[in-house]
Amino acid sequence: MPLILFNKPFQVMCQFSAQPERETLADYLDIPDIYPAGRLDADSEGLLLLTDDGKLQHAISHPKRKESKTYLVQVEGEPDAATLERLRNPLDLGDFTTRECEVKHVQAPDWLWPRHPPIRERQNKPTSWLTLRITEGKNRQVRRMTAAVNLPTLRLIRIAIGPFSLQSHPLLPGEWQEVAPEALDNPR
Repeated sequence: MPLILFNKPFQVMCQFSAQPERETLADYLDIPDIYPAGRLDADSEGLLLLTDDGKLQHAISHPKRKESKTYLVQVEGEPDAATLERLRNPLDLGDFTTRECEVKHVQAPDWLWPRHPPIRERQNKPTSWLTLRITEGKNRQVRRMTAAVNLPTLRLIRIAIGPFSLQSHPLLPGEWQEVAPEALDNPR
C-alpha cells in the first residue's frame, strides 16, 4: 500500500482520466490503482498525497481528520496587521465561514521554482507572500479568503499536508516519492 507524495505542476488536472487539452496525473504517475487523497485545482501547484488504499484515502481527506494543510500564497498588494488578523479569524465567505487559521507574512522564498507561464505582474501593484495553515479544504478556499480581504491570489502552492512538506521532501514539479503511511500517525 504505497503513500505517494507528488508535487503537482501548475495547470495539471488532479485526476487520472485523460483530458484533451490539459495534462493529468497520468502524465506523471504510472502507478496502478492510486488515487488522490484530496485535490488541488488546476491553477494551484504543490503537494498532493496519493494512495491505493481506499480507507487511507478517506482518512486523509475526511474533514473530521482535520489534517492541516499549509499554503504559500503570492498575493497582489501588501497586507497590514488588520488584514492578516481578518484572515486568521473566522471569515464569512457567503456560503460558509472559515475556521481560525495561521497566517504569516513572509519573504519571497528563494527555493521556489519558477512558474510556467509566469504570473501576471502590474508595475503599479506590489506583490507579497503569505503562508496560510488551514484545517479544512473547501473549494478554492484560500483564493476566496485572500480575495475577501482585497489581496487577490496570484500564485498558490500547497507546501505541506500534516507531517509531510516540500521542505522535508524536496520535490520539483512533476516529481514524486513513496513514503511510509505510518508517518501519518494512525490515520485510520
